[in-house]
Amino acid sequence: MQAAAIVVRRSGRRVALVPTMGALHEGHAALMRKAREQGAVVVVSVYVNPTQFGPQEGFKQYPRDLDADARLCEREKVDAVFAPSDDEMYPGGVQATEFVEENVLARRLEGERRPGHFRGVCTVVAKLFNIVQPDIALFGQKDYQQLKVVQRMVRDLRFPIEVVPVPTVREADGLALSSRNQRLSTAERAEATVLWKALGIAHDLFNEGERNVHQLETAMSRAVELAPSARLDYAQIVDAESLEPVNDVQRGNIALIAAHVGKVRLIDNLIL
Repeated sequence: MQAAAIVVRRSGRRVALVPTMGALHEGHAALMRKAREQGAVVVVSVYVNPTQFGPQEGFKQYPRDLDADARLCEREKVDAVFAPSDDEMYPGGVQATEFVEENVLARRLEGERRPGHFRGVCTVVAKLFNIVQPDIALFGQKDYQQLKVVQRMVRDLRFPIEVVPVPTVREADGLALSSRNQRLSTAERAEATVLWKALGIAHDLFNEGERNVHQLETAMSRAVELAPSARLDYAQIVDAESLEPVNDVQRGNIALIAAHVGKVRLIDNLIL
């Protein structure tokens, strides 16, 4: 992969990377299409990264179907699929250069609830950047905090890479596409729309003039509580760049929500 990327870049063409953990869906396809729009050679990485999973987060249960992933990539005219083994990504297991960490944006929200998660994300993304040698890397806005953490890492470590955000792709009822949706039962799938509904309630209240962060966050929380299978993790409104809490909500702040629906943990967000 590294040698192929070097040959492509020496030919004068750019490389675009779409990093994934497989179980590909139309949200990933949107990333691939955006990558093709850049006029670059498109590489999709498929790797379920063990270092970003906590002990109880279902690493072994994460859906894996490389053949189906390859078919979707072929449909989207992807130039290369990079699907490494654990030994290729983490040779010998524990390494002397163990982790790459971002310690500001990663502290709150997902980072607070999933200790070590963003450390694993930054480590594997840095490895992928060094292997694939991309000029462009595309990340979905559904994982908004991840997007901002990667952007900060790229800036701080001076990777010569443009990080391109791609809007969240949704089902007709508003549910954000996610590989985790596969694990929802039929009833849970119907209830999972509560995340998008809660965000919509906050957005409507904001448009009606509500600026008190407590009122808006409480409205989101109460909406989730109405779904029998849902258990709220957090519903917060923060500054879209610093991810710090706000007191008086302003246009451009972002509402983020995380909840368990049954045993599946889902996240979503909406910029006000």
